[in-house]
Amino acid sequence: MKERPSALVLGAGIMGLCAAWALLGRGFAVRVVDQTPPPNPRGASVDHHRLIRHAYGAQAGYMRMVDDAFAAWARLFADLGEAPYVQTGVLAVDEAIREPGGGWLQQSRVALRGHGLAVRELCRQSLPARFPMFSGDGVADAFFMAPGGVLLAGRIVELLAGHLAAQGVVFETAEVAEVLPQSLRLSDGSTRGADALVVAAGPWAPRLLPGLAGRVTASRQIIIRLAPPPDLAEAWAHAPMLLDLSPDSGFYLVPPVAGTPIKLGDHSFSCRGDAEEDSREASRDEADAILALARRRIPRLDEYQRLGAAACYYDVQPQEEFVVEAIAPMSVVMSGFSGHGFKFASVLGQAVANALANPHLLPALPGWAAGREFPTPESIAA
Repeated sequence: MKERPSALVLGAGIMGLCAAWALLGRGFAVRVVDQTPPPNPRGASVDHHRLIRHAYGAQAGYMRMVDDAFAAWARLFADLGEAPYVQTGVLAVDEAIREPGGGWLQQSRVALRGHGLAVRELCRQSLPARFPMFSGDGVADAFFMAPGGVLLAGRIVELLAGHLAAQGVVFETAEVAEVLPQSLRLSDGSTRGADALVVAAGPWAPRLLPGLAGRVTASRQIIIRLAPPPDLAEAWAHAPMLLDLSPDSGFYLVPPVAGTPIKLGDHSFSCRGDAEEDSREASRDEADAILALARRRIPRLDEYQRLGAAACYYDVQPQEEFVVEAIAPMSVVMSGFSGHGFKFASVLGQAVANALANPHLLPALPGWAAGREFPTPESIAA
């Protein structure tokens, strides 16, 4: 009997776990190495939610990739026996009308319609009538679309790690000192090798791969969690995600789905901090800065209960283009996912596994993962 090929995955966040899932489906015997058993409370993947939506401004490649991501999530959820996803729809607003083709919202509208997705226009007056938890004050442009919602991130990581272990994936808790072609050297001097290697170490990756240091930056990001006043609880139960793209003051909002709190976060990246820091606590000033962004959009914000604030660390690429590429024969890095990578983890994992199973696809990975427009073999994401 032919021996199964082996795969080694560094990182048990969502990217590493999805790569392990897809490699397992491709017939690999898989080992996952991480400094902490999943779910790692310091990892960027471990939180209540992550958003998935088609609106992507001028980045039409990522808009189209969302279709593949939804299909891949459906396959993954079928394996898990549970679908930790809630559709909410997408509300996008801007406080200015940009020149034609010059603004994220307008670019999204054109791309979405060109992709056959329905967009419902909203004005300042109709916005609060449709969504009473929000204010239309200052809104110059807005639209709503039904597709899109919330991936329950923490639940997905928990379920996926358990599923993989039950399917024979080996999880090893160890510190990695060096990444080598198709192998890892651990801090105790021992090595782990395989026929294929995937490095999905999030904001820790530039420490291990010097070539990433000038391309990907760790970024401390703050989120704040809220509970609405009791008289607004019913309205919030039907709220959409909110993307406020106002210049220099944009933020995103995740509604309180499946028993989770409202979550607010900043659209911009700090590009500072160190993921090795133990603290994931957010200061009062950091939390207040997020609330200040949301104050103009959420009436009666002072009546909302603060349930806490926290910091996490993203791995940010300046153009927000994913870095998925070969670093040695049969060795691939997955990095640079900023705050928008989680939604694509299922299809990115599949693409990496497909390329490692069919190495002639490896050269197509970088451009496809960066969301660029060029002919790509369909099998890379199948």
